[in-house]
Amino acid sequence: MSHVDDALTLPVTWWKSTYSDSAAQCIEYGIVGAGTVAVRDSKDPHGPALLFTRAALSSFSAALGKFDA
Repeated sequence: MSHVDDALTLPVTWWKSTYSDSAAQCIEYGIVGAGTVAVRDSKDPHGPALLFTRAALSSFSAALGKFDA
């Protein structure tokens, strides 16, 4: 995993996660390249973005699901 300091510098189209709630607790995803996905906080578009390989993002997402109430 790596990151960029300003997510708007990435040449991507952002979309909200289907798991985001209506209270603005949202993350957004963008496809950076064939094997890389960027993730950012929708409330801070100029903030940092994490860069994951597709496999790493899948593992990360699966691990987060284990914390559902």
